[in-house]
Amino acid sequence: MFAIVDIGGKQYRAEVGRDLVVDRIDAPEGDVVELRPVLVSGDDGMSLPEKGSVTVTAHVVEHMRGPKLIVFKFKPKRGFARKNGFRSALTRIAVDKIG
Repeated sequence: MFAIVDIGGKQYRAEVGRDLVVDRIDAPEGDVVELRPVLVSGDDGMSLPEKGSVTVTAHVVEHMRGPKLIVFKFKPKRGFARKNGFRSALTRIAVDKIG
C-alpha cells in the first residue's frame, strides 16, 4: 500500500518504512507530522481519498542541506559575470503509518 502525498507543492510517493527527502518542513527533529494524501493505493486499486478520511503520519528524521549548485551569469561583450552558489534546505522524513 502506498499514497501520493502533497508536501510544499510537490508530490511524493509515500510507503510505510521508507524515507523521503523533501523541502524544509517547519518542525523539529523527532516531531510527528501529518501529510495530506492526494491519491491512495489499496487492495481495490487506486482511489481518491475524501477529505480527512485517510491520513499519512511521518516523523522528522533530520534537517540537512542539499548539494551545492553553481549559478553563473554571463553577458558577452559587456564585461558582466556573476558567480553565486546555492544549497537548498531539505528535511528527511520517515513514513510511519498510512490509514
